[in-house]
Amino acid sequence: MNPNSRSYSSQDMTSLKIPHTDPGIHSAIIHRLMFHLYKAHSLQNVVIVCIGTDRSTGDCLGPLVGSSLAKWDSPLFHLYGTLDEPVHAMNLQDTLNTIQNTHHNPYVIGIDACLGQSSSVGCIQVVNGPLKPGAGVNKELPPVGDIHLTGIVNVGGFMEYFVLQNTRLSLVMRMSEIIASSLYSAIREWHTRSTLLAVPE
Repeated sequence: MNPNSRSYSSQDMTSLKIPHTDPGIHSAIIHRLMFHLYKAHSLQNVVIVCIGTDRSTGDCLGPLVGSSLAKWDSPLFHLYGTLDEPVHAMNLQDTLNTIQNTHHNPYVIGIDACLGQSSSVGCIQVVNGPLKPGAGVNKELPPVGDIHLTGIVNVGGFMEYFVLQNTRLSLVMRMSEIIASSLYSAIREWHTRSTLLAVPE
């Protein structure tokens, strides 16, 4: 669970915040992800860490994204966190240790749900830097990701655990589908372009 959201100015090119109902959301997320991915070395291992639990409708965004990505069975990235094998507070540090020991110089993308202002519920964010899972419910957990994506699933600021348990699953499902498809498309396009650029003339 990520901390409360914050607004980003249009001049902050490292971050994006967009309603999931925006008709151009897929294109916007893909382009912003490409902006970040081009800063990564083309040979880096892309690792996606989807954080959350299937025991809470509000906090299952990450595992839903992970399960959707797993269906593509893509060799272009390594995936941690699905509905069957979630990454949560109890195993997050062990998962991060495994990633560091398994993948050389990984480029990590974190995925998590977060709470925010009522006007921001339903927004998806792409942000430079690591996310801080657990901060929204006062848990001390290690930061995750070179960049991260979050979905604002409900209103924060009071009774966070109760709010998470009473979040609309339909909203979380729609947001997870958008994040998964946009992320997969961005990585695939980035890999294709990087491969073409690497081919000597």
